[in-house]
Amino acid sequence: MITVKNLSKSFGDVRVLKDVNVTISKGEIISVIGPSGTGKSTFLRCLNLLEMPGGGSIEIDGIPLLGKTTHVPRLRQKMGMVFQSFNLYAHLSVLENLTIGPIKLLKKNRKEANGKAIELLKLVGLAEKANSFPEELSGGQKQRVAIARCMAMNPEILLFDEPTSALDPTMVSEVLAVIRKLAREGITMIIVTHEMDFARTISHRVLYMDEGIIYEEGPPEVIFSNPKREKTRAFIHRIRSMHYHISSKDYDLYAMNGEMETFCEKHMLPKLVSDYVEQVAEEILILQKDFDDIDISLSYRENDGSVEILIENTGFPFNPMEENALEDSIGLNIIRSRCKTLDYKFENGRNTLLAVIKA
Repeated sequence: MITVKNLSKSFGDVRVLKDVNVTISKGEIISVIGPSGTGKSTFLRCLNLLEMPGGGSIEIDGIPLLGKTTHVPRLRQKMGMVFQSFNLYAHLSVLENLTIGPIKLLKKNRKEANGKAIELLKLVGLAEKANSFPEELSGGQKQRVAIARCMAMNPEILLFDEPTSALDPTMVSEVLAVIRKLAREGITMIIVTHEMDFARTISHRVLYMDEGIIYEEGPPEVIFSNPKREKTRAFIHRIRSMHYHISSKDYDLYAMNGEMETFCEKHMLPKLVSDYVEQVAEEILILQKDFDDIDISLSYRENDGSVEILIENTGFPFNPMEENALEDSIGLNIIRSRCKTLDYKFENGRNTLLAVIKA
């Protein structure tokens, strides 16, 4: 359905896309992941000519999008795009936002356009908001309206440019639920996203972009569990981990706890797990004696749902769980009651204590 060959794009002297090649079949759901600034959104915008490619070719159903004789507006009507920032018309009601395109571009009569719009608003759970204006909606509701507006144009392809990045965590799930529902309709989708668990569960294929190219692609179970290339492995590990460095006994406990809580919310971990993480980290640090060089890593493994805290520091061998056994039984009991396992090692002049949190 979509064939991209040797696609490139530069902004001034910065070459954002270098040599992008991919074929996407009808009904396929593709998630595009990767670090910021690697061309993911630019790739999406090139597909519907919101950005003009610098080189290469794009074909939609065998028709060259950049061909001199191609009727570009007609071909672009096959694609709907959902942006990060909703892009709703503030002066129009929700219903009018959905009907303006079908009436003006598809030449639908108002009664037909209104009927279709109400059906779509029911699909996204917002029929009661038909006469509301965008300023009266939450961020999640605005994004659901934006999705319904795209669907009103009867697209064969949906492009999503990080559709949840502008939303509060509480609103993310409602938008992702709508996209999951659309996925069951067999519509071709290309989704640029930072929601890794969502990408894993919804995609037929995942594209990892880096260095301006599609660096690695494959089924989600391969990309997320057993990536073949080094940068993909580094990225997948990084998005599931949080790191915090301590160089003084007067470290900022509240800043550390705030980062841990944000990490847990991002991965939709239960509040109890988040509380356990903060309590265990704090109690282990209370037991420490040397604060010159402590690294804390919080990791979440999607495949089994486990949460780990790794605390490392250089110096002489020092296991806080044993050294303080007679001095701080309350703190030790808190740590043990909230952990499945505790594993201490001293290797290459570095102490490591790995705590697996009970979930």
